[in-house]
Amino acid sequence: MLRKRIARKTATNHNTERWLVSYADYMTILFAFFVVMYSLAITKEESFQILSDSLEQVFDKSAREQQQEGTGVTGTGVLSDRVTSEPELLYGESIEKVDKGNDLLDSQNDTSLVQKENLGTPLESVMVKLQSALLDEIRNGQASLELNQDWLIIELSSGMLFTSGSATAHSGTKRVVNLVYNIIADVKNYIRVRGYTDNETINNEIFKSNWELSVARATSILIELEKLGITSARMAIEGYGQYSPFADNATAKGRSENRKVVIALSKFALPDDAFEETAQELESELPVEIEKVLLTDDKTIKIIHLEHGGIRITTRNEQ
Repeated sequence: MLRKRIARKTATNHNTERWLVSYADYMTILFAFFVVMYSLAITKEESFQILSDSLEQVFDKSAREQQQEGTGVTGTGVLSDRVTSEPELLYGESIEKVDKGNDLLDSQNDTSLVQKENLGTPLESVMVKLQSALLDEIRNGQASLELNQDWLIIELSSGMLFTSGSATAHSGTKRVVNLVYNIIADVKNYIRVRGYTDNETINNEIFKSNWELSVARATSILIELEKLGITSARMAIEGYGQYSPFADNATAKGRSENRKVVIALSKFALPDDAFEETAQELESELPVEIEKVLLTDDKTIKIIHLEHGGIRITTRNEQ
């Protein structure tokens, strides 16, 4: 009995490991499958991408046509070339088409491509110098400085520059303008001179509205800068009148803050070639030396050149 029981047990356990054969076959087939798929991915990647992009374009076109027209698909076959994404789809309205390619608009993205050759002197360094030059005016509240991404803004109180209702620069105006000129004369950044007023009605023999007064005051400051030697091509005038207030016009303090002239320096500069052309034009406009003309033997007409560029004709003996 013992022998039979042992023999039966041995026969029962003889085939318990046969599952390993099936498992090994399965692993071999699975390995072969991944090898084949990998080889197809290497050799057919471009073809699969073309097919995928083509199908995607066909389905997108079909969906748009069904939404707009309510008709069926009228697509074409598989594209022969790979479809690439258009720049407009990637960047939307931030793309500007130019002859040499696509540039991101500066208004859409602060980190967009900016043509560096048109940038002027860094505004930060100019601001530091102006803070030192206008220290007394800033402490007295008659001037202030503000720096943003595109402009360095120099605010000057109209009370310090002009009398009420006037645009005629006085001695105090020239002193302050000289301080500003000494700092900005060596840079080529564009300049905008802006005039502002309060909302008090003005109607005198010279100015019929606050528009005219704001423009006249900005023009007066610009002329002073031009006389000192600032290139005319760098500058422009802007008049805002009462329509761009800095404070509430309902109070006397607010109206005082709204009466001002702003000298704004741009981060962009006048190109070198335009700067040279302007300098040549100024040289060509210099007055020609006029010789004295004898009227009679006892009287001589004398022509005297004035500082502002004009002339005075006289027969008296004066220089």
